Amino acid sequence: MPFQLEDWFPVFLSLRVAVIAVFLVTCLGLPLSRLLARREFYGKDFVEAALTLPLVLPPSVIGWFADVNRYKNGLFGRLLSDLGLTLIFTWWAAILASTVVAFPLMYQSAKAAFKSVDENYEKAARTLGAGEWRIFFTVTLPLAWPGIIAGLVLSFARALGEFGATLMVAGNIPGQTQTVPLAIYFAVESGDNATAQTLVAIITIFSFAVIFWVNWWAKRRNY
Repeated sequence: MPFQLEDWFPVFLSLRVAVIAVFLVTCLGLPLSRLLARREFYGKDFVEAALTLPLVLPPSVIGWFADVNRYKNGLFGRLLSDLGLTLIFTWWAAILASTVVAFPLMYQSAKAAFKSVDENYEKAARTLGAGEWRIFFTVTLPLAWPGIIAGLVLSFARALGEFGATLMVAGNIPGQTQTVPLAIYFAVESGDNATAQTLVAIITIFSFAVIFWVNWWAKRRNY
């Protein structure tokens, strides 16, 4: 069977989910990684372990935690019910799953990047009267940018390839929640190898192009 127009839906959905997930993990990960890279406080080890836990948990376990909260006896489920909102088995659930599994990669990369920045530059900026926000955007962030870019690429790749947690919280609904990994798996299961091969080729070429561009950009930036 030739590749139909509706067969492109998983590609567009996966890209949309991955882009939004990366935006969310960046907004959440940069402040947290900057804070934990520079501050010491009681319970820091516990916080860091909790933030990186999705990195080692099986995706099905992450999906189970999210899936439990769809019921009204779950805290998140009660909140959504009170607001009249539905998250589970929508494409927003796919974003939730991708954000959770991609966050540790962004957090770890950004924290390592911030730790590599010499604090003397920041101290010098404070001596000259710069505020913390100005120091962050004009001193710390530019110096840590290569590591942050690496975190963005890893997070994007992880969000793009998320399967287990997405299946549990968003389901596999063609035309609604079916991402590329789900479409490939179920195409193979149904014997539609042509669709599976086409989707594999599309997502492989796209992922390679993104990684190639980032490497090229990083090299040009260092010249």
